[in-house]
Amino acid sequence: MAGTGGPAGVPDGELSDVRGLAAWLPAAIADRAPRITVVGDAMLDGWWSGTIERFCREAPAPVVDITRRDYAAGGAANTAMNLAALGARVRMCGLIGDDDAGRRLRRILDGAGVDTTDLVQDSRVGTTTKYRILGGDQVMLRLDDTHDGLPAAAITALAARVPDAVAGADAVIVCDYGSGALGDEVRAALRPAAGLHPDTLVVVDAHDTAAWAGVQPHIVTPNAGEAAQVLGMRLDPRSDRASVVAARRSELLAATAAAAVVVTLDRDGTVLLTPDGEAHRTWAQPVTEKQASGAGDTFVAGLTVARAAGLPLTTSLDLAQAAADVVVHRPGTSVCTTSDLTSHLQQFADTALPTVDLLRRLEEDRAAGRRIVLTNGCFDVLHRGHTRYLNQAKQLGDVLVVALNDDAGVRRLKGPDRPINPIADRAGIIASLSCVDYVTVFDTDTLVPLIELVRPDVYAKGGDYTAQMLEETPAVEACGGRVSILDYVPERSTAAVVRRIRSAPLAGDAP
Repeated sequence: MAGTGGPAGVPDGELSDVRGLAAWLPAAIADRAPRITVVGDAMLDGWWSGTIERFCREAPAPVVDITRRDYAAGGAANTAMNLAALGARVRMCGLIGDDDAGRRLRRILDGAGVDTTDLVQDSRVGTTTKYRILGGDQVMLRLDDTHDGLPAAAITALAARVPDAVAGADAVIVCDYGSGALGDEVRAALRPAAGLHPDTLVVVDAHDTAAWAGVQPHIVTPNAGEAAQVLGMRLDPRSDRASVVAARRSELLAATAAAAVVVTLDRDGTVLLTPDGEAHRTWAQPVTEKQASGAGDTFVAGLTVARAAGLPLTTSLDLAQAAADVVVHRPGTSVCTTSDLTSHLQQFADTALPTVDLLRRLEEDRAAGRRIVLTNGCFDVLHRGHTRYLNQAKQLGDVLVVALNDDAGVRRLKGPDRPINPIADRAGIIASLSCVDYVTVFDTDTLVPLIELVRPDVYAKGGDYTAQMLEETPAVEACGGRVSILDYVPERSTAAVVRRIRSAPLAGDAP
């Protein structure tokens, strides 16, 4: 029910049962305003743009006449900015220089409402700054002004700030980009034995996640290359990276001592690895020409603020992917605000495609060599069984089409008091899942007429069926496709969720 308040049946203040994205979620997270501390390598990003009209005499290099200088918080500071933009109460704990770049960075953070009390500013330290030089809309050069050999006294001063910085926090994010500031002293200050509250969510975003195993993080977020490094292996760039790392989940979890590992795959989204063997995926919305920076920081911020607000881990991942999709379509270093994310999710409302539009898009997908997966259902009150099933369906091909029963069809199947959510709301929530490419609606008792038009490569069905039991199977096979029966989750059903909702007392009722 995008944009219309809380979800049907979820009590006010309760987000732990939310399984799909809707436009009311970002505001609900901001209302909770979780307290989050970022401990990490804060940087300053410079974006200098100008015009190119000539080449220099000394070398075949273009001359950029600078017309504009923009600055933004980078690294761990960008994570803090995104957290604040999404409604969190944020403290920044890091080490920067008492120089022009450091003072500019502090002003940017202060202006965004980030508490910089624990941002150590030391005259013996230089603030890391990354300058991008743009000619027109093209990045021509990046200049990294980094400073090696941090003074031991400055690192000790930073470590001394950590206990106060994390006190009372709902979550702590460690952003370790390898500057040397976050060494043994800082790690010791974040270990469980140092006094960090056991209920505090700890998320580690580090080049070397294994180095933080002593902190026993709840979530670590290596990219594919960093995960491969932890595993002591090299990834074939032509391989399915998600499958490769998923096959070695136990080793990754053991090496990082994390409760969950989220491997980021850039244009291919992310994969969640947990001890229970489930591999939840998100799919990105990549851009052809990437000029954005910091989408990974936005992802980590979105994941943490959603989890700290009480959303399930898989839903938090989907929300984080949506936030990253917002900023990756913008030039420069930017943040995703509550309003940005609300608008992004709102666009999925009423997004069910008419059949003629769906077929046109699928024709283009087929021409590009993409395999089409089709599935269907009511998806009335979304729950974990649904999201796991749709995730599995997506992995059977390249394009996932979800056909929803219209409201009359749901009543015929489920009874006169269903659906709980009308078709516009159901379509909007399903369309917002990153694993879903297209949503359409059908009004027939079976999917056979749509199957004959779509001609899917794979027809996916969840439940305790066999292919022989389905009346859609002959139509699928006649089109050259195959039927795939996905996992049945007997303890997860919409009927059970609806019974629990209807038996729960309304807010304000006497116990």
